[in-house]
Amino acid sequence: MRFDLEIIASWIEPGTKVLDLGCGSGDLLYFLVHNKEVTGTGIDFEEANIARCIERGISVIQGDINEEVLDYADNTFDYVILSRTLQQVYEPEVLLKELLRVGRRIVVSFPNFSHWLCRMQLFFMGRTPTTSQLPYDWYNTPNIRVITLRDFRGFVHKTGFKIIREMGINTQNEDLHGRVIRLLPNLRATYGIFLIGH
Repeated sequence: MRFDLEIIASWIEPGTKVLDLGCGSGDLLYFLVHNKEVTGTGIDFEEANIARCIERGISVIQGDINEEVLDYADNTFDYVILSRTLQQVYEPEVLLKELLRVGRRIVVSFPNFSHWLCRMQLFFMGRTPTTSQLPYDWYNTPNIRVITLRDFRGFVHKTGFKIIREMGINTQNEDLHGRVIRLLPNLRATYGIFLIGH
């Protein structure tokens, strides 16, 4: 499992109800169901990911996360996970408010656009940065937002949500290994992970 997903899994309490948006092939949900006895559901758009989740016995829905969450009643879940997906959302504030309606807490992770390597590429080369965490060119990227850890903290404060926990991480080897960044995370972390609530 990816290093960032290991961190997220460590934040989830055993026996809780979890919704994973953009769940991919279900690695995180599979781990949580089998190791923390959570009741888990995933939503993803890609057919191949849906098929893989079903093969693994994971409850999953195919669809647009922005639309599918509207069908859930208030407080259906203890945790809603939005891993590496926020940068692809058209209306982040609207979505996060909806997620805090259906869940008590949200775990959000995203690639940190203010990582030093991004800054160096922009400064010295004058080009849109590409890294292993942000591998696309400007014209073919699914990412419609560039987010920094500092930006996200300000956004959470402005919207009236509460940051319960946060962590900057740096990953290597196809994101399977990594380390926690405590010193200057806005500059040195490749990803930010936040736990937010009311």
